[in-house]
Amino acid sequence: MASVTPHELLARLAKGKPIPGILLVGADTYLRDMCRAKLVDAYVAEGTRDWGVRKVSAEDDDVSAILGQAQTTPMLAPQQVIFVSDVEAWERLGDDSRDSLVKQISEYLDNPAPFTVLVFEAAALDQRMRLAKMFAEKTVTVSVELSTDPAERARLAVPLSLEMARELGATLDQDAAEELCDILNGELAAIRTELEKLSAYAGERRKITRADVDLLVISARKYEVWDLAGMLAERKPAQVLAFLDKLLRDGEPAPALLGALAWTFRKLLEAQELPAGTNGYQAAGRLKMRSDAAERAIRQSRKFPKSQLTNGLAALYEADSRLKSGGTSQRAVMEFLVTQLASPANA
Repeated sequence: MASVTPHELLARLAKGKPIPGILLVGADTYLRDMCRAKLVDAYVAEGTRDWGVRKVSAEDDDVSAILGQAQTTPMLAPQQVIFVSDVEAWERLGDDSRDSLVKQISEYLDNPAPFTVLVFEAAALDQRMRLAKMFAEKTVTVSVELSTDPAERARLAVPLSLEMARELGATLDQDAAEELCDILNGELAAIRTELEKLSAYAGERRKITRADVDLLVISARKYEVWDLAGMLAERKPAQVLAFLDKLLRDGEPAPALLGALAWTFRKLLEAQELPAGTNGYQAAGRLKMRSDAAERAIRQSRKFPKSQLTNGLAALYEADSRLKSGGTSQRAVMEFLVTQLASPANA
């Protein structure tokens, strides 16, 4: 079966017909949690979820037991959803064991239990292996990751942020959504957290504007990053590391800080393209910023050679990939990044 987006999955769920086998593949925890919740809502009535929702692990549970549960009629629930996490663990089996497992799952999916929705979950699978090919053929594969490119991820996050706001009982203006997703690098979990704060701030008017985002999100994050950008322009690694340490100790999440830095570098590049003599008021519309912030962007942009900004963006995207892949501490990734950005060689 063809791969679908989470929104396409939700459209299929709305039709009410069970999907026997689903593979959620990707690393975005918000999208994965959203798909899980929607699947449970679609197939298992609220009062029967103690019996109709099962969570097992490919790492710890035998595949025969998992498929046996799938073929067993649930008590006190007409349908069940079984979530199988850590499916990538099956790739590490020996060839014979893996082939036997693929055969068992394939045979089940050829004749699935009508009362079971079997949901497999993996951060990533090797598409060259029979396991991934079998899932591609016999399940609905859902990508739970927007994009590995931060700018593209921010763009794709905009419609999701509008939906999140509606779920919170608020309306999010389009330009506010774009600004919020840009500054948070398209990180959906962080966007959801900020929207909860913004909807509470909006109160009875229930409308979140770009001015609200500027006040609650931008001022709390971007303006600190402008200070950091100034230190990078002056190429002072020790001062930059000390400032980064303060931000991290104050609880600034590394992905959000990285997103703010990427946003800042993009705005600095845009400011460099403005005609000479452009003031903050004139630049505000072009840069999609308040006039005082646009004025600051123009001043800061003059301190950077263009090559330092373009090389910096490449380094930021690489750091973004490292944060997402895990395996290295977030602090170590950020410390290496800012040292790289402040290095004279980067210019």
